Amino acid sequence: MLYVVYKFLFYYTMDMTFKLIIGLGNPGKKYQNTHHNAGYLFVDYLESQKSKVKSQMLKTNVYMNKSGSFIKKALKKFNVNPEELLIVHDDSDILLGEYKLSLERGAAGHHGIENIILTLKTKKFWRLRIGIRPNAPQGMPRLKAGQFVLKPVRTENKKILDRVFEKALLEIKKGSFEK
Repeated sequence: MLYVVYKFLFYYTMDMTFKLIIGLGNPGKKYQNTHHNAGYLFVDYLESQKSKVKSQMLKTNVYMNKSGSFIKKALKKFNVNPEELLIVHDDSDILLGEYKLSLERGAAGHHGIENIILTLKTKKFWRLRIGIRPNAPQGMPRLKAGQFVLKPVRTENKKILDRVFEKALLEIKKGSFEK
């Protein structure tokens, strides 16, 4: 079952408009407010801004690693091409406080993105990759993703994510994307 979580009007200064923005995450209380649900948190952030948006906004209602079928159904339901789609998700290779907007990139080990690429048979969709990796103290080894991905977002990290969301939203509005 597909459902619209939010509908916004969003004005872009570029020729290309995202007709559909989908936040990836895992459903259920167990995963609520975890780093892995950065896509959901971004959708929540946009809703809290009461922005003038013109895109359909969705949160997946399936587990992250099975996102492909949800995305495919959403594209069909809203008559959207993959190039008009922005998928928002966590990225454990990017430091907390950073993000990347990109098009036609590989999954880089993100199983949700792997499933989407496999299901859609294309990488030609936009992604907002939200960094969630904690900065390891000097001399300490880099944490493995399993050590932080499903941990709840602490208050200080939520503030960092909100600043990231604000910067990413401004970049989206300007249309200054990495190609």
